[in-house]
Amino acid sequence: MKPLAPLLLSLLFLTSQTVLSFKREEFRNCHQTPFCKRSRARSPGACTLTPHSISISNGDLTATLLSKNDDQIRPLILSLSVYQDGILRLKIDEDYDHPDPAAPKRRFQVPDVIVPEFESKKLWLHRLSTETVDGESSPSTVVYLSDGYDAVLRHDPFEIYIRDKKSGNQKLISLNSHQLFDFEQLRVKQEKQDSDDTEDNGSDDNWEERFRSHTDKRPYGPQSISFDVSFYNAEFVSGIPEHATSLALKPTRGPGVEKDSEPYRLFNLDVFEYLNESPFGLYGSIPLMISHGKEGRSAGFFWLNAAEMQIDVLGDGWDAESGIELVKQKSIDTFWMSEAGIVDAFFFVGPGPKDVVKQYTSVTGRPSMPQLFSIAYHQCRWNYRDEEDVANVDAKFDEHDIPYDVLWLDIEHTDGKRYFTWDPVLFPNPEEMQKKLAAKGRHMVTIVDPHIKRDDSFSLHKEATEKGYYVKDASEKDFDGWCWPGSSSYLDMVNTEIRSWWGDKFSYENYVGSTPSLYIWNDMNEPSVFNGPEVTMPRDALHHGGIEHRELHNAYGYYFHMATSNGLLKRGGGNDRPFVLSRAFFPGSQRYGSVWTGDNTADWDHLRVSVPMILTLGLTGISFSGADVGGFFGNPEPELLVRWYQLGAFYPFFRAHAHQDTKRREPWLFGEKNTRLIREAIRVRYMLLPYFYTLFREANTTGLPVMRPLWMEFPSDETTFSNDEAFMVGSSLLVQGIYTERAKYASVYLPGKELWYDIRTGATYKGGKTHKLVASEESVPAFQRAGTIIPRKDRLRRSSTQMVNDPYTLVIALNSSQAAEGELYIDDGKSYEFLQGAFIHRRFVFANGKLTSINLAPSSTSKSQFSSTCIIERIILLGYSPGPKNALIEPANQEVQVELGPLMLEGGRGSSVVTIRKPAVQVSDDWTIKIL
Repeated sequence: MKPLAPLLLSLLFLTSQTVLSFKREEFRNCHQTPFCKRSRARSPGACTLTPHSISISNGDLTATLLSKNDDQIRPLILSLSVYQDGILRLKIDEDYDHPDPAAPKRRFQVPDVIVPEFESKKLWLHRLSTETVDGESSPSTVVYLSDGYDAVLRHDPFEIYIRDKKSGNQKLISLNSHQLFDFEQLRVKQEKQDSDDTEDNGSDDNWEERFRSHTDKRPYGPQSISFDVSFYNAEFVSGIPEHATSLALKPTRGPGVEKDSEPYRLFNLDVFEYLNESPFGLYGSIPLMISHGKEGRSAGFFWLNAAEMQIDVLGDGWDAESGIELVKQKSIDTFWMSEAGIVDAFFFVGPGPKDVVKQYTSVTGRPSMPQLFSIAYHQCRWNYRDEEDVANVDAKFDEHDIPYDVLWLDIEHTDGKRYFTWDPVLFPNPEEMQKKLAAKGRHMVTIVDPHIKRDDSFSLHKEATEKGYYVKDASEKDFDGWCWPGSSSYLDMVNTEIRSWWGDKFSYENYVGSTPSLYIWNDMNEPSVFNGPEVTMPRDALHHGGIEHRELHNAYGYYFHMATSNGLLKRGGGNDRPFVLSRAFFPGSQRYGSVWTGDNTADWDHLRVSVPMILTLGLTGISFSGADVGGFFGNPEPELLVRWYQLGAFYPFFRAHAHQDTKRREPWLFGEKNTRLIREAIRVRYMLLPYFYTLFREANTTGLPVMRPLWMEFPSDETTFSNDEAFMVGSSLLVQGIYTERAKYASVYLPGKELWYDIRTGATYKGGKTHKLVASEESVPAFQRAGTIIPRKDRLRRSSTQMVNDPYTLVIALNSSQAAEGELYIDDGKSYEFLQGAFIHRRFVFANGKLTSINLAPSSTSKSQFSSTCIIERIILLGYSPGPKNALIEPANQEVQVELGPLMLEGGRGSSVVTIRKPAVQVSDDWTIKIL
């Protein structure tokens, strides 16, 4: 019977993944997590550290942190570094030169996240000043940070903060103002000489942890770090994804908060049917928090650490009984706890929300520029059964005149869950299948997960075993866990050699059956281990260099994503932009592709929470993100599915996906009316592709997200602060979802003082007020902001690739000054030639009755050039009174007609709008069009 045991165990875990919903008891809470429990038990004022030997070394402020109680194992070393644009970096680590006792190893510092060019922005310090700050009893060391800002190191009590000189030296952000800093140092367990000798070793709980049936060995004892961070003059804080919560983070401790409430957890986990409105950690972790307050001020704090983290947002009055007297300046206090690592923290001064995002992405990298096809519509299911199924789905899209760009294959396409293979019966001709799609301008995506089937006949496993490329267990044997293939091992992606080896597997020679139109999906890369503690890899597993998994867990999926993306880059000779979707993420993931919000559910609450989840990802650098349209689990009612398509058409990443146990839900399966509504929603996305692509280029150059909170565009409008049901697409479009069944009305707040134009009808609505609108089944409310110009393509094709040479429409929404402006970015949509200047970038400005096209592309001497024969086919003027009959094009000295025409060529309604028909000007040229 023994040989049956592994099979039965495999079936048990695989079945549990398909039929069971979220079970809270399978995951640890703070009370069951020793470092979180210890940290939360600390009281304000507990920190006894003070800085000594303050000096300048290699352009940084350096100091030694010593305890007043002489209870340290070894000193701590602090450094403060200043960078351009108002960025302060703080590092605190153990003193590895201290001889007695020497540190048993170096603590893990996360590599390959900070972009190399950031270091070139360092401002070398040449002098320090010491002053006694008003209201403080001890001296402080002050460092110039940027115009208007200083960094202050307070000596006793130890505190670091940034002060704003323009606001009377008020604090902007501080660390350890409540004296909660704690740093548990590495040690080695000594053999006990007798049963009563516990002074050096402490309790056995220090050396191992137990959760359910799992034991985690800790050979270096507890090594957690915790501290408080305060954001001053803030109304709310956002960030620290991934959680299914509101955009403005709610307090987790303090008066009015339940006693057993949980902190926001950052620990990458495979969670299916996750809970709504929960601080429970999901698939990715980005320890960046952004504050925002009145007068539009924002600031940010980022802790580069890949271990499990727990973060409390502390409600007003949480420290009322602490006895600490603080200068009362309104603040939101937070408490950060991590299981391991070092302090490697960044302070961002803003002053606006866009500035904070730019500062953060200058550290971790700007989002990569996606291929054009990848920002169009994706059709996915676990699983399309075989090549015939793929062909039928593809043909049905054409039959129903619905555009799409990508068809996806989940794990069942492989030969026995061996990645880089094809099932020989179901997918015998993969190249031919892909080429048929490519003939219509379409692409395919296949799944490649990090678990490798332990099968001696599988060449990938055999080679990885022989080379020693797998993560090891605590006994230094290849780690063996359970996932989709059954017994599996996991590649040690922290090792650059292994990442390079993995990248080679995506070559056409190694990935037999792949073609240039095939791209990749990384799932389960938290990493998911069905029989592991909390469905993940044990914390005492070992990586390259003796790094414990606990130290890098949250970055594992990031390194896997990086290796896959670099593999596709290598496959394309360095000039084909990769497309790789990843479920797990970490700071820097934006450089390697897109992410999605994981295994959501087909219900209205999950539709609703998708908006703040995607907004939070955008705030933390990951602009290319979306949620599974329709919900991964469950069977959506037609109304929910339609509403999800109508909203999802505005997600940066637009993909429908479904679980294998759900009913088929392709767009044509819900009756003629619903097919029409879904078709129109998808067509809106294709119509707006030029605008979206321009926004993705903006993200690529500035870090600003495609999908934005209202308060990012209207930072001083307090009504927007708590609104996460609506969002901006760039600076020009506002979208309001409908989140309830059979809704008759939609309440929409339109910020600002200018008008807003309904994008389908052209109807106008005043800014600065809430409108009660009839909830149309045709669409969700969406509005163009007065003063903007949006580029469109109105001729709809089978795929985005077939639209490349189609003409453009410009929609000009005039403001109260009868003016507007906007931009259009165009390149070849696939290569890196744009980095050599091969692109078109135009600014359109309408003022005084004249539209002007201005070149924004810098002059280039490179051989790489990009040209386009596309023309402007229509120019629509919203808010322009009918009357003029003609317009003059210069320099062509040509007159064209001005007449009334439809706002939307298909699917629109309402009155006609002023239209300049067939001006036929080249999109790449300088020109003016003057209304006569």
